[in-house]
Amino acid sequence: MSRKKIVMATNNAHKLQEAREILADSDWELVSLSDLGCHEDIPETGATLEENALQKAQWVASRYGVDCFADDTGLEVYSLGGEPGVRSARYAGGEGHDSQANMKKLLQRLEGSDDRRARFRTVIALILDGKVQEMDGVVEGSIRQEPSGVGGFGYDPVFEPIGYAVTFAQMSAEEKNSISHRGRAMAKLKAILK
Repeated sequence: MSRKKIVMATNNAHKLQEAREILADSDWELVSLSDLGCHEDIPETGATLEENALQKAQWVASRYGVDCFADDTGLEVYSLGGEPGVRSARYAGGEGHDSQANMKKLLQRLEGSDDRRARFRTVIALILDGKVQEMDGVVEGSIRQEPSGVGGFGYDPVFEPIGYAVTFAQMSAEEKNSISHRGRAMAKLKAILK
């Protein structure tokens, strides 16, 4: 029996790899935008993670007529009023996603702060047979004083989840996926797809 196909509305290779690992033992084959021949930047103009995830999923579904899902993820730092939040990927400004510049800005903003509590939150919008469903995943933790580790991507080198003495960037992919915000949201997605 061939696996059903579902498109993940992203060109982010790291996100695709994580999602493929999580869905590996399911009945679904994860297809990327580039597999569809889509190399465009999908609009992300929402004011919330929910709006962005839905906007991306609807964009792909309307253009390609496929079952798909999109996620948006934000790092929310409590003492910064939820920053960088929906602007996490472009926190330092400029074009593209400069993880080093984003981390540097975050650490500068937190200089001298005793409250380094933060959470990662992923929202997924799924469009399956024309119906929209949303799910999310959250992991609580704190921001380290300086980056540690070489794994993962984005803010992983400065985020230490509660109950661990290491950052996401110091964990194996399997360990991170088992507790991460995206892993938790993807587990809900996987349950719906069964």
